[in-house]
Formats: sequence, structure tokens, C-alpha cells
Amino acid sequence: MNTSDHILIVDDDRDIRQLLADYLEKQGLRCTTAADGREMKAALETHRIDLVVLDLMMPGEDGLTLCRNLRASGGPHANTPILMLTARGEDMDRIIGLEMGADDYLAKPFVPRELFARIRAVLRRTRALPPNLDATPPANARLLRFAHWCLDTVNRHLVDAEGTVVALSGAEYRMLAVFLSHPQKVLSRDQLMELTQGREADVFDRSIDLLVSRLRQRLGDNAREPAIIKTVRNEGYVLAAEVVAEADTKAEEPHEGGAR
Repeated sequence: MNTSDHILIVDDDRDIRQLLADYLEKQGLRCTTAADGREMKAALETHRIDLVVLDLMMPGEDGLTLCRNLRASGGPHANTPILMLTARGEDMDRIIGLEMGADDYLAKPFVPRELFARIRAVLRRTRALPPNLDATPPANARLLRFAHWCLDTVNRHLVDAEGTVVALSGAEYRMLAVFLSHPQKVLSRDQLMELTQGREADVFDRSIDLLVSRLRQRLGDNAREPAIIKTVRNEGYVLAAEVVAEADTKAEEPHEGGAR
């Protein structure tokens, strides 16, 4: 992480915004604050933002809506990392945020030092993926082919055998990129948490299992007898398919009708 990284803090609570901004600036970061979606959009248009700290529960457009709209915008900040703040602690609330495109979440209450650590981890992880984590596949690979699928690492989406584009959330993309970087290798939940979220798994945290389940749905993988991402009892998960990496400069063209 570069100490000149610019963080946008979006929270309707003025005291929380100021507290977090003061702390992060003491750590050498630059901060801009926004009270709602309108101010968030204005800040993104005005500044180069490296990461957005986004509160889930806000009046008007909530954090999930703002996150989803930003990811779908196709603009210069569509892939800006988002760390979601939530007062809720349920697994489903966390996974919904990840599915909408958030890169990590942090439940309130928290200490500012933990937020700073999460920001560092998200930025480090975002800048590390892609390419691979252990020299397989090649770092310059744009297309990763497996089973009857192809992952476009530039546009960050899947393409099926008929050429139809399947959109992925940020969390789904990172999870699949990790599996494709370690084909036919069993990855524990702790390893997947570290590689995708930059931290160790909590014993009660089921976000990895929920993300794997969601990714299987994207791939059309049978939940009871999966053929692509298999469960290894008491160990973790393994991508059972062979992966072929290509450095093609031209990705497949999607069918008419767009992404599904």
C-alpha cells in the first residue's frame, strides 16, 4: 500500500466520518468524506480514489445499492475496491455485500486500527490479482480456459461455450482467479480467506462456503455432485478441471443479448 493512497469514506454519520478520516490521515493516507450517494458520486468524479469505505445502512440509497450501481457503471471507478461497513453481523448480510461487488466487509463496532489493517489488505490483494500466485498460469495470460468455460482476466467475466458472457461480482472473480491459479490443488478455507480477503478465517465465518456455492451456481456446477469445484471433506475445496492459459489479445465476442 502506498501511503499517498486516497480513501473515500461514505457514511451518513458525521462523527464517524470525521473520526475515521482523522485516524487514517494520521497513518499517512489522504481522505475525502461523503454523507450520501450524491456526495460519493461527486467525489469520484473529482478525485482519483483508491478505495471506498462504504456504510451499508444509509437513508436513501443504501450501501448495497451504491456498490451495485458503481460496479455496473462501466466508468473509471467501476473496479475501485470497496470495503463495506455494516452494523449487522449475519453471514447472509456479508455475502450479499460481497455478491454486489464489495471487496471486504467490517462489522460495527470496530476500532480504527482494524479498518486500517483491512484497507491495507484489500489494496494489497487488489493489486496482486491477477496474475497468479505461484507462477501457474503465466502472468501475461488474458484467457483462462477450463471445463467448458473461459475467464477473461481483463474484462473480469466468464464466457461459456456458446460465447455468452456471464458477469461476476468482485468477490466471485477473485475466488475463481485463485482456483484457476491453483488447479487440482486442495485449498483450505483459511488459504482461500487469506488469498481472497487478506485475512484468516474466523471459526464461525461461512463467507468462503457461501462464495463457493455462489460460484458453483455461476458455473452450472451441480451442488450435490460438483464436477468443477469439488469439496474435499475436512480439508477444503479443489478445482478439478485442467486450466489452459492463453495470452490472446482478443477475447470472445458475446452473443447478442449481452451478459446474463
